[in-house]
Amino acid sequence: MTSRGRVVVIGAGAGGLAAASDLAHAGLDVTVLDKAACEGGKMRQVEAGGTHIDAGPTVFTMRWVFEALFETGGQTFGTSLGLTPASVLARHAWQESGVLDLHADIDASADAIGAFAGRREGEAYRGFITECRDIHTTLKDTFMAAQKPTPASLMLRVGDLGAMWRTRPFDTYWSRLRQRFTDPRLRQLFGRYSTYVGSSPFRAPATLMLIAHVEQDGVWLLDGGMRALASAVRRLAEAGGAKFRFGEEAGRILVSRGAVCGVRLKSGEEIPAGAVVFNGDAAALSAGLLGDDVRGSVPTVPRRARSLSAITWCVAAQTRGLPLAYHNVFFSDDYKDEFDAAFRDRTVTQRPTVYICAQDRRGDAAPEGPERLLLLINAPPDGDLVQSPITDAGRFSGRVLEQLESCGLTLDGGLSEGVATTPQGFANLFPATGGALYGQANHGPMASFARPGSAARIPGLYLAGGSAHPGPGVPMATLSGRLAAARILSDLSRGKRS
Repeated sequence: MTSRGRVVVIGAGAGGLAAASDLAHAGLDVTVLDKAACEGGKMRQVEAGGTHIDAGPTVFTMRWVFEALFETGGQTFGTSLGLTPASVLARHAWQESGVLDLHADIDASADAIGAFAGRREGEAYRGFITECRDIHTTLKDTFMAAQKPTPASLMLRVGDLGAMWRTRPFDTYWSRLRQRFTDPRLRQLFGRYSTYVGSSPFRAPATLMLIAHVEQDGVWLLDGGMRALASAVRRLAEAGGAKFRFGEEAGRILVSRGAVCGVRLKSGEEIPAGAVVFNGDAAALSAGLLGDDVRGSVPTVPRRARSLSAITWCVAAQTRGLPLAYHNVFFSDDYKDEFDAAFRDRTVTQRPTVYICAQDRRGDAAPEGPERLLLLINAPPDGDLVQSPITDAGRFSGRVLEQLESCGLTLDGGLSEGVATTPQGFANLFPATGGALYGQANHGPMASFARPGSAARIPGLYLAGGSAHPGPGVPMATLSGRLAAARILSDLSRGKRS
């Protein structure tokens, strides 16, 4: 096969894995490079307390994305790994003001909200979910699962001015929540969905309400955690003939006569290719980390436009007090201060909201002994600054434990025995990001259109991952990889590469 039919995928995260699978099953010669020891990208695990703990994405939704991917590869997704539908989507707690579960069943959630905040709020929830579903229906096939549109072409795809207007790109998410709910705790709860794309509900468009529908449409728990998903997609790609080379770092994307012609590894080896899929943060390209020839292939994201970073702890700990579900959120008493601190003041609030993924919780029964926990708080994406104020997670562990205790949960032994990652650590894992975990923040009505599409400005270079269209999160990054593969196949069929 000539280099025209060869593709190098840089990065074995969700987008790279999906692109490799589709391209390999289409008959192309695919090689995947990753400097890590195994597949997964942000779907990583760390060892703490003698066990392995998911340290990246933990919420599995949008199952239809993976069913379609596996169908293309001639396999059935449901038989490739163990999945259990979550009956409780998440447990939410506030200081001295109660606990509220959201359920997979809408009626159960409405009843729980009614008991928690009053009948009117339960009915408001039903209206909210209906609106979220409407936005999702409008944008699923026209934006999320399609090549990047412009605002004008999206309008043509939707073909309905009323439906387009109801996606509410010019309202902030928070302003719409204020119209829907009178209880500030419910505004916090549903505003949290904007953090799934690393953004502030006070600055993000109300369009992001569609995320609430995505979660309501189904959350699954995976046997083996999210790493098991990455491994299943790797096996799917290998079944099509894709080759994986781990511990191999790409040093430069090679360009000849204005088009991509291969990749040079840090070892000096060169791999010729007619197309390269870059499954890393697009900021690494604009920063010149893959060579000056591709520096101008994507727009530069200003530091202030970056999405949230985080401080995380992976720990095996005994818990007391409030029973945990698989997904749990412990809300602060000043939600706006969290986002002002991260995006304006570039620090961490004194009383942060804490997310906990209790990875041994399947149902109501508590595990015997210590359980595997991932704890996360939001932080500014400044991990690449020489004078970054957030380099020691220990400075913030006391705030986390105080917040949990104020909501009724105690971790015996605290966090000192866990494995912590700061924005600086994420910046080292994902170069040129400063620790931003979601690419560019979705702030303002045009933010979703600011992400680069599948094809970069240089012929033969394609993009996949959460910093590219359609956005962050494992399912969306998977869609980005499929869109990159589709663009490559389309360009090859037309005798061009961009």
